[in-house]
Amino acid sequence: MRALPGLCGDYCSDYWQQCRYTLSLLLEDLGNSQQFANLTATIEEDHRRFCEFLVLKDKEYCYPSVLTNAELNANLGLLNEDPEGCLELCLQEVANGLRNPVAMIHADDGTHRFFVAEQLGYVWVYLANGSRIDRPFLNLTKAVLTSPWAGDERGFLCIALHPRFTTVRKAYVYYSVSVKKEERIRISEFTVSAHDDNQLDHSSERTILEVVEPASNHNGGQLLFGHDGYLYIFIGDGGRAGDPFGKFGNSQNKSTLLGKVLRVDVDFNDNSAPYSIPSDNPFLGEKEARPEVYAYGVRNMWRCSIDRGDPVTTEGRGRMLCGDVGQNKYEEVDLIVKGGNYGWRAKEGFSCYDRRLCQNSSLDDVLPIFAYPHKLGKSVTGGYIYRGCQMPNLNGLYIFGDFMSGRLMSLRENVTTGEWQYNEICMGRDQTCRFPKLINSYYKYIISFAEDEAGELYFLATGVASATARGGVIYKIVDPSRRAPPGKCSIKPSPVKIKGKLIHFHPKEGKRKIAKTPTITTPSSGRHGRPLQYPPMFKRPRGRGRGQGYKKARGGWRLRVGSVRLVSAEGLPDRGRVEIFIRGQWGTVCDDLFTIKSGSVVCRQLGFSTALAVMKRAVLGEADDSVRIFLDDVECEGGERSLLECKRSRVGKHNCSHAEDVGVICG
Repeated sequence: MRALPGLCGDYCSDYWQQCRYTLSLLLEDLGNSQQFANLTATIEEDHRRFCEFLVLKDKEYCYPSVLTNAELNANLGLLNEDPEGCLELCLQEVANGLRNPVAMIHADDGTHRFFVAEQLGYVWVYLANGSRIDRPFLNLTKAVLTSPWAGDERGFLCIALHPRFTTVRKAYVYYSVSVKKEERIRISEFTVSAHDDNQLDHSSERTILEVVEPASNHNGGQLLFGHDGYLYIFIGDGGRAGDPFGKFGNSQNKSTLLGKVLRVDVDFNDNSAPYSIPSDNPFLGEKEARPEVYAYGVRNMWRCSIDRGDPVTTEGRGRMLCGDVGQNKYEEVDLIVKGGNYGWRAKEGFSCYDRRLCQNSSLDDVLPIFAYPHKLGKSVTGGYIYRGCQMPNLNGLYIFGDFMSGRLMSLRENVTTGEWQYNEICMGRDQTCRFPKLINSYYKYIISFAEDEAGELYFLATGVASATARGGVIYKIVDPSRRAPPGKCSIKPSPVKIKGKLIHFHPKEGKRKIAKTPTITTPSSGRHGRPLQYPPMFKRPRGRGRGQGYKKARGGWRLRVGSVRLVSAEGLPDRGRVEIFIRGQWGTVCDDLFTIKSGSVVCRQLGFSTALAVMKRAVLGEADDSVRIFLDDVECEGGERSLLECKRSRVGKHNCSHAEDVGVICG
């Protein structure tokens, strides 16, 4: 690889006449400094030797002829694609050892710090050089409601800093909390410590808003400040499946805050109510509508962002894009507008979900800019439109992903038609990512996307989707096809006063070693566990039999109704999809309301002492369509002998799909 660009012959002569003494500044001294100085001085004074060293004889590729070659420059504004049209990118690891990192933000204060929140309730400060301050910016672990089991959607979910953070010095957080055994969403305000700019004053917490959660899932979890200065709050529909609350569900009911995008004004609130209502909120004068509502009909928006706008034309500035997690069939990406109805539960993506509501002529819903089926992924993670400096070809590209499938995806708007063109993103192959610090693989579970102060993009992922597992990594997205000119994107971070110690970053992946995807012991959600199909009549097995109760019947021993088994695609005896034996056949159990207490009932039936984790959203395998769904809304106290003794819906009645098959890990 050449250390310097090859020059055309005529241009080299001109360069020698005017700039030859820059040679020593452009070359890296890898040996004896005195020998290096003598060598460059000799070359700089000798025109023939100078051009022998720098001239590239290929007249098409030498500089500056290469700039005018139409064929060579034809794809300069385009990303590399593999033969199947997949955009090839690389990654750089910037942080690791995190416990389900759910959010990463910056202060926009010139320091280029970034703040990383963990689901457990910690927020950490990272400096521009990649080192982390050992003291947390915030520690809410004693207040946050979450659990170690994979798939628990509760926890510390988001943080946002006031847009005038340098002067207002306030932060806003969104987390799950239990108040008198009632689960709630809490949005709180904190002020920065008077003694440490890298810590919040924990005693300053002021509750802005609390919303009761009827179930433990669909918690939403996004806070954003818009370019109008208002705080936007994105809340899920209340949980369970199909938004079953009330006549039309929570999302279509503007008198509740569930299933909504809210907009409030938190400025000048020190001596008044926690927030006020912007005068142009769309439903301010509508009877029975909550004045905070900005948009409605959302299911469970997970990760939203605001477009910075094109760096030259400012086109797109202020647009708000969100990923909305689907039910049975589709995931979607939405462009949020004031007063918009995003269709749930009438629609899922472009498709009807509740046909009666879908056919209502007054629905007037805002369609997604993009929706994809569950064969591509089952839980969208919204991303960002790239507006940074370092990767010019990415400008205008919306990059997002899917938590369950680990798929990276992109959309680019056709400004003429308003349509968005989809391209999958894949990791660069062969030599594409063979550069220092770059890698070409990542952990599967994509939790969130982020943008740093300079506009460069990142995503946060983990190999173990548990709030207590240190499997979280932050990756910077890198386009190897074209970089900005040297020096154009250089930054000079403002100094940061540090109290405490700095923990320096060391990449775990190294220069080339890539983590397999994912490094977990449970099968991926897309796999179907295919156990041996035993008939209901067979000889009684010896010993106690793992999980099966038997009763003597004519012709042999018959499985007892309510017996359970764990179906594992990998044949593991202690974990798998929960199936229950009813009416002479095996069927699955939905994950709605299914907790660790219900998991313990299953595990004790199987001869284990307890349940270590409950796995939702078919993480331990999804049953075939030929398998019936027997139980839904199972709520156990923990002492029952069978799931059939627990509070539940009647056998066969449910509103879920096999994408919600529950699994357990026993121990």
